[in-house]
Amino acid sequence: MSIDWEKEVSLRSDELINDVSELVSINSQRDVEHKTSDYPLGPGPAKALKTFLGMAERDGFTTKNIENVAGRIEFGEGSEVIGILSHVDVVPEGPGWDTNPFEPTIKDGKLYARGASDDKGPGLAAYYGLKIIKELKLPVSKKIHFIIGTDEESDWVGINRYMELEEMPEVGFSPDAEFPAINGEKGIVSFEINFAGSDKGTVKSFDSGLRPNMVPQSATADIDLNKVQNDELSSKFEEFLNSNPSLKGTIESEGDVAHIELIGKASHAMAPFNGINAATYLAVFLNSLELADEEKVYFNFIEKQLHMDFAGKGIGIEASDEVMGELTVSASILKFDAKEGSIVINIRYPKGDDDKTLSSKIAATLPESGSVKLYGYNEMPHFVDANDPLVQNLVQAYRDHTGDVENNPYTIGGGTYGRILKKGIAFGAMFPGDENVMHQANEYIEIDKLLKAAAIYADAIYRLIK
Repeated sequence: MSIDWEKEVSLRSDELINDVSELVSINSQRDVEHKTSDYPLGPGPAKALKTFLGMAERDGFTTKNIENVAGRIEFGEGSEVIGILSHVDVVPEGPGWDTNPFEPTIKDGKLYARGASDDKGPGLAAYYGLKIIKELKLPVSKKIHFIIGTDEESDWVGINRYMELEEMPEVGFSPDAEFPAINGEKGIVSFEINFAGSDKGTVKSFDSGLRPNMVPQSATADIDLNKVQNDELSSKFEEFLNSNPSLKGTIESEGDVAHIELIGKASHAMAPFNGINAATYLAVFLNSLELADEEKVYFNFIEKQLHMDFAGKGIGIEASDEVMGELTVSASILKFDAKEGSIVINIRYPKGDDDKTLSSKIAATLPESGSVKLYGYNEMPHFVDANDPLVQNLVQAYRDHTGDVENNPYTIGGGTYGRILKKGIAFGAMFPGDENVMHQANEYIEIDKLLKAAAIYADAIYRLIK
């Protein structure tokens, strides 16, 4: 039986775009400040979950809501279950948007909104693949559990609660990365490095970063003008900006305080070299001022051991693996004030290390006043052989729809729900060569590629369950 999957998607293209637009309109970033007993992660993630499940109920699927933190869409029959894992939470919007990040805008064939590519657009593309199989009433021999999380961008609270209450499939994929397939994911861990603060120095406060998995786009600092002349500070900052044309910045004084803001470029922490880290650049500038001892230790550490060092050489953790590639590190959340200085670094590491070995190596490079502790939790490296039937089936579906035989499965530094499954991978929806706009301002998904991905998902899912 030959099925024109791309034609089936085209018949539903308007509906798919409308559903994506509705879902990305919801600000579903984690919001525990407004949590309630009904909404443990805040109202936004719960609303996005209910909206996605409501779409499935509209289409005749059986659904289950797990405490407003996770959900499941069920399809098929048989004893074997295949999992498809997606998430509806998003990272904070951050600065630099040309449009409202929660008002979807279509321009030049691209749909702009926070979550368009990570992961609401791809998640719904995979859902529409399943929807097409259902509406065509194709014979199947296995079940699909389409599982939706609401805290993938932070602590995985939703998916962990799901695993406490429900049985997780052993095999499946997550539509939350790139084609042709991601069969390996590096380990992911964050550490907080702490230093002494100072109430007697030049820098009254320094602040940058939103989440461990985001390279900070902006950084701010308040400078005590009793310690440095305003004209001198302004002149030095202008010279700094002229020497770093990729940065933008402002300096404004009020009373005896000068407020500095520096703008770089955000990126996903799995590829920190794609961003321009405003925090470390501002630290370099601040380190050029006359600083008190505690300040000098803090900002000197950032400049000498973290700035532009994406491999972790300065903190003693540089590592590489033939299959998984090189370790990367991002300085993601940084703060300094009268009480303390802190730096949250996010590390993507290949096999051979864990949180304990990495912590020990970092500690050995710290100044006497520094200390390091685990921030959040550790995710160990995950790998599925490229010759496994799961990988082969999915990749072949991709090749049949694109003609691409050059690109092969590979390992990434990102972390997806695919690593939860004993035999799980990430599969789309970015195509080779696409601009990676996840976690960045002006995030988008190309509509033609969204539709192409939906056809690939439909074909691939049916190959797994027919």
